[in-house]
Amino acid sequence: MNRELLSDAEIIEAWHANAAPWTKAVRDGDIESRRLVTDRAVVDAIVSNTPRSVLDVGCGEGWLARALSARGISVIGVDVVPALIEQAQKAGGGEFRVAAYEELSSRKLHVLVDLVVCNFSLIGNESVDDLFVAVKSLLHPGGTLVVQTLHPLIACGNQPYVDGWRPGSWAGFSGDFVRPAPWYFRTLESWVRLFTANGWHLEEIREPMHPNTGKPASILFIAHML
Repeated sequence: MNRELLSDAEIIEAWHANAAPWTKAVRDGDIESRRLVTDRAVVDAIVSNTPRSVLDVGCGEGWLARALSARGISVIGVDVVPALIEQAQKAGGGEFRVAAYEELSSRKLHVLVDLVVCNFSLIGNESVDDLFVAVKSLLHPGGTLVVQTLHPLIACGNQPYVDGWRPGSWAGFSGDFVRPAPWYFRTLESWVRLFTANGWHLEEIREPMHPNTGKPASILFIAHML
């Protein structure tokens, strides 16, 4: 992949191109790690903080909103891809809006919630840095931020363990997927610094284990506003 395409903008373009196959893969349960581990892990992390209201950033086709609304939690989902928001609205379970990460502020969204969740949706660079500042304005005092993402030690593979852009891949997915999205790799140290440098108290780190591999299927951060 051309290094010029390794950017936050290319991530968005790739998800525009793959909204339909992604919706199908999620709803058909095609992604083993989600089916066995990570979907439940993020729901458990959220429910353990007993929020009455949640903002799902990068909500995709809305599965998490549906899971949380079934537990009596009010959910607003935002995503930059209109086709994904349309699918979420059709399925219900919450209020869904098209919004880019740079639009995530209380002034623009006019919402205040108890908890913000980013479930495998923080794969960029500058956009993620900006989001860690912006989401504070969307939370009630003492609010919670839950982030689930790829485990750095597993996702690093054979490449150097340093921050930087990586080309994406749809290996293991159907042939309907095109134009894999690049992603920005962060070490565990960098993830922790992202929280602490932006005034978050990192209360807990969880490592949901894959039952078949015996290795972490993801890493989950739970933080509160200072």
